[in-house]
Amino acid sequence: MRLPAVWPAIALACGIWLERLLADSVPLTPLASAGLFVAALLLALLLVRRGPRLAGTGTAWLASLAAWLLLGSLAAGIQRRNVRLDDAATLLASGRVDAHQPLRWRGRLRQGPSRLPSELRYDVDLDEVVSEGQTIPATGGLRATLTEFPGRKWVEPAVAGPGDRVELLLHARVPRNYLDPGAFDERAALARQGINITGSLRDGSLLTVLETPPLRWSDRWSRIRNRLLQTLDALFANAPQANAVLRAMLLGDRGFLEHPVSESFQRTGAYHVLVVAGLHVAALAAFVFWAGRRMRLPMEATLCVTFAVLAFFVLVVEERPPILRAALMAALVLGAQVFFRRPAVLNGVAVAAGGILCANPAALFDPSFQLSLSSVAAIGALGVPLAEGTTAPYRRALSQLGDPTLDLVLPPNLGQLRMLLRTESQRLLEPRLPAFLTPYALSIFAAPLRLGIGIWDLMVISLAIQVGLTPLLALYFHRVTLVGPVANIPAVLLTGIIVPLGLVCLGLGSIATPLAVPLAAFLTGLVGVLTSSVAWFSSLPRLSYRIPGPPAWLVAAAAISAAAFAALLWRNVPRKPTGRELRGGWWYLGTVSSALACGATLFCVATYPFPPQVTPGRLEATVIDVGQGDAILVAFPDGHTLLVDGGGSALAPLARMNGRPQFDVGEDVVAPYLWERGLKHLDAVALTHGHRDHLDGLYAVLDDFSVGELWLGREITSPGVRALEEEARLHQTRIVHRQRGDAFAWGGVDGQFLWPDDAPATEKANNNDSLVLRLQFGNVSYLLVGDIERPVERQLLGRGDALRADFLKVGHHGSKTSTTPDFLQAVGPRLAVISAGAENPYGHPNQAVLDEFNGRGTRLLRTDRDGATTVSTDGRALSVQAYADKRD
Repeated sequence: MRLPAVWPAIALACGIWLERLLADSVPLTPLASAGLFVAALLLALLLVRRGPRLAGTGTAWLASLAAWLLLGSLAAGIQRRNVRLDDAATLLASGRVDAHQPLRWRGRLRQGPSRLPSELRYDVDLDEVVSEGQTIPATGGLRATLTEFPGRKWVEPAVAGPGDRVELLLHARVPRNYLDPGAFDERAALARQGINITGSLRDGSLLTVLETPPLRWSDRWSRIRNRLLQTLDALFANAPQANAVLRAMLLGDRGFLEHPVSESFQRTGAYHVLVVAGLHVAALAAFVFWAGRRMRLPMEATLCVTFAVLAFFVLVVEERPPILRAALMAALVLGAQVFFRRPAVLNGVAVAAGGILCANPAALFDPSFQLSLSSVAAIGALGVPLAEGTTAPYRRALSQLGDPTLDLVLPPNLGQLRMLLRTESQRLLEPRLPAFLTPYALSIFAAPLRLGIGIWDLMVISLAIQVGLTPLLALYFHRVTLVGPVANIPAVLLTGIIVPLGLVCLGLGSIATPLAVPLAAFLTGLVGVLTSSVAWFSSLPRLSYRIPGPPAWLVAAAAISAAAFAALLWRNVPRKPTGRELRGGWWYLGTVSSALACGATLFCVATYPFPPQVTPGRLEATVIDVGQGDAILVAFPDGHTLLVDGGGSALAPLARMNGRPQFDVGEDVVAPYLWERGLKHLDAVALTHGHRDHLDGLYAVLDDFSVGELWLGREITSPGVRALEEEARLHQTRIVHRQRGDAFAWGGVDGQFLWPDDAPATEKANNNDSLVLRLQFGNVSYLLVGDIERPVERQLLGRGDALRADFLKVGHHGSKTSTTPDFLQAVGPRLAVISAGAENPYGHPNQAVLDEFNGRGTRLLRTDRDGATTVSTDGRALSVQAYADKRD
């Protein structure tokens, strides 16, 4: 098969990747940009003038690829350098505007208000900011949120819509990534959405509508989308779960999906049906095309209507890049119908990907782009040839069964199959059918065979998608789903029905709500079947689990082996249908070998057979950057691991979904760091005390990792701690209560609990109930004190406990209620770390506490500035490594 578009697209992508790889060491200066442009131009001229002479030697082919490679590097370099001086993030970073004060930001509302379960979100295209009475031009995107906190009434802001020019009084900041290895790059993710800065509105009155200038086309589409969301809310007011699923499947709004629903889709590998992309576009295009042909519209008219519907769909959906890629591919496939051509899927993928990368080179590093591209490429490279090599002959044999003349042009075995079906249909089925069904007897008789072939093809396609996505899903989402190929069969079939019917329902509801009520009721049932099917597959044990992300070389090996398998598979499938579609000989042996290599790399991805990244013979304590909270990973010399606390935030909304907060610091911050260290098992998890900034992240840790024991201090009967204990029992994790006097020894390290005392159970968590743990390894000691305050520090001093420690995890985030001078004098640390959130509202760490460290010879680090900090010792010397130092 000829794939003329694939190699240029690969060369373009390689050029973009090389530019990113060399950007730090070899920055693309204007002179280098000009050199790349001239080189690409000379290569293009060479191809134009000398192409016929070069074609026979392959030099033209190499020159063409080199030109695409250079153009990719050039485009990526230009995009990287194209940062305006009046960009909002640049203004804040450079100090041209005061980043520590609320400012008046003005611009046009791009999107919103987007209503989420506990907040309103506004995206604004900025044009100016007022700082110290001076109006400064500003560009870029601002995302502002108005959050409903517990105990505070919801304050509705002024009514505003896309295109309105608004003013927002808020404290804006450049999005901050957690400073941990493996942390999600939130800043890059928002930048891909055109968001440069973020901020929170403290009150709805702080948003003012200044004027409504003439609307842009993008504003009109955003307003249409808002009206469609309102239509969904009205039609499915009594079915909130169906409404949430349809908002995601039809318009790309996943803000209302509850955690159990989204989790079940993720566990089964069917989450793609909730993300508007290729499947949804294919279902819609197929439905419109089928309807047009049924209405006997001319081919040209049918295609025009299909293109118009697809264009409308692209413009009203929230997440544009995946659906844009899918729509471009659909347009190529449908457009080829005019010329009676059947384009290869891989050519369509390459053209669509090349077009997107030319317009936005940074899309290459977008996980959603990679996932959607890999899934469709896997279908074209593996699914199609496997289907051609297995069921294609039978699909051709089952077409036009009533025409005996076609028996002669097919291989003998297929001709005999057709004759057998006609004979048996006449003998077994026709006499038993009513007269009005007799003309359809042959089609009815062959229907089970067609259905079986269709299910087989769907399983082959689903398996191909699984092969293409498994390395990326493990890399980005740390999940392996073994049930995916089967669970996706009903999910894909139902999606193909729900999407077109849902859009028809939206259209009717936009005209008059009563017209769409019967269809809405039917859709509610279909969505219920979809969610129930996914939930059932999700409940099957051990078919979905979390793992560390595979190393880059393994992902590359998986991609190369899959590509080799696909190439040999295509070569092994003959051009014309026969009864036996796969060739033998060396090609067959090569195909089997490459398939085994592909399977071996996928097995390594799915099992992660690599040891954790801990240093044998050393005691390591890493204070993880979890914002305003605590989480500490302790790795012992013999490989034992202990996680002390899981982070969280007392400022986050209390709306919980299945026992978890909406922003799950355990899932989004702590677990990625543990996976980055290659961990799948933790010997123990310790909760120092039941406050949310230590507790919230542990739900996800217990769910995502194999945990031996859960260590708790004083018995607490608060709902949060009880929920954590239930989570531990669900995963068969042993619960152990630790108190003063308890001890353990792992790998030559003596661990001793200095606090709390044995005390009756209480309903409310308290800082002074914190576990205090001292670790001694050789001549070096660590002291982890949780959030204890002055009273407990005095008791520990009064009892004469051995408090001296070389490393101190400072108590209560550096609050003035802890770390008294006498206590600090008794500990005498050489190194201390404070875990606190950047710009937290509590003022942690307190300046008085910081001053106490002056003149004591203690090196003090902070997670809000230094990021994750690892303190390591061999029992004699002490070393420290901060994440911020590695980045520099």
